[in-house]
Amino acid sequence: MNRLNQITILILMIMTFLNVYLFAEQPETPEQKAERLQWFQDAKLGIFIHWGIYAVNGIDESWSFFNGYITYDDYMKQLNNFTAKNYDPKAWVKLIKESGAQYAVLTSKHHDGVALWDSKYGDLNVVNKTPVGKDLIQPLVKSLRKNDLKVGLYYSLLDWSHMDYPNHLRNKKRYENDSLRWANFVKFNLGQIEEISKKYNPDLVWFDGDWEQSAERWKAKEIREMLLNKNPNVIINSRLQGYGDYATPEQGLPVTRPKSLWWELCMTMNDSWGFQHNDHNYKTPNQVIRILVDCIGMGGNLLLDIGPKADGTIPKEQVQILKELGRWTQKHKEAIYGTRAGIPKDHFYGATALSKNREILYLYLPHKPNGSVVLKGIKNQINRIWIVGNGTKLAWDIKMKAYWSSVPGLIYIDVPEKVLDEQVTVIAVLLKGPIELYREDVQKIESN
Repeated sequence: MNRLNQITILILMIMTFLNVYLFAEQPETPEQKAERLQWFQDAKLGIFIHWGIYAVNGIDESWSFFNGYITYDDYMKQLNNFTAKNYDPKAWVKLIKESGAQYAVLTSKHHDGVALWDSKYGDLNVVNKTPVGKDLIQPLVKSLRKNDLKVGLYYSLLDWSHMDYPNHLRNKKRYENDSLRWANFVKFNLGQIEEISKKYNPDLVWFDGDWEQSAERWKAKEIREMLLNKNPNVIINSRLQGYGDYATPEQGLPVTRPKSLWWELCMTMNDSWGFQHNDHNYKTPNQVIRILVDCIGMGGNLLLDIGPKADGTIPKEQVQILKELGRWTQKHKEAIYGTRAGIPKDHFYGATALSKNREILYLYLPHKPNGSVVLKGIKNQINRIWIVGNGTKLAWDIKMKAYWSSVPGLIYIDVPEKVLDEQVTVIAVLLKGPIELYREDVQKIESN
């Protein structure tokens, strides 16, 4: 081989290497992920919408037949009476926006396999099998975007109705090991996920049901890549067997701050996800707001659920809760959106949050204080304290600040009864510089 050929081969090898390196998909850096999830971290409040044929009889969505409370055939008879005749997506979005939510997540398909759009993968959808006869997702997506709200779509990975899915009922399987049938189901599943991605381009995809199969069997890695290839900014919840972006605790409010920087508590207003006639155990607006405050204080979001009726109307109890929630969020928006997790509860008896620059500390008061409220262990000088949404400046006094000690004094803040909010009062403390906390052990006298 002559010298010229050697050089040519070397150049080709270098070009091949550069091509592979430059055009191969590079891992997302922590900074890139933080940028992609920034709107989600800033949002704090979203609305979950569980809507499907289960609203006809007002029974558990999908689980009612899976657990044997009702036969599968009787469950599916609800298809005949799912009308959505009073469905008004614009009215839904108006209410969602009024609540203060920044995004909404609609169940595009629950575990029962009934799709709310005209899917070309199978015919078990509201267009082909119910009196609705039309796509229910598209008008809601358009209205959400028109109102500058982010679009989220829930999708169940498992499908207890699909003939090639192994599980059907809790005590009945279609098969144990059948690679051909499983391959058929995976093709169907990937097809539907790609369909909703292309048709609606959601900002967030909320998966569910991943517990029944492994990441490899679901093809979770391929699902994630497919969604991000379509929309590099899409966010995926944690229920994709390790291939999601944020944690999703359900119903149980975390007692300690979750380890994940991004997380979201999904919670019902009563005890049911979908509409149920007999479930009147609604949380009060005060309880909902206090749960939201706890989420904010731990740096997370609240995804609050509503369950519309089969005709598309939202129960009046849910409307009332959303309206009062909206009154409170509108008044206190500066202490909600874009905030970050607050300080340890050793420093204040209640939830707190911080502004992005960490120079404003927000204190949430769910009760009428018996005297001054106390703030401990703050090293910073305080510039000003006021009531959020009211503007009233508050007086404060510092006790137990010895000149010879580095331990900060106790800050007593006077809160007149006339400035209290009927649900949760919020106090803003403007600090000189980013917050600094005293976390050391208190020492004995050093000099006097």
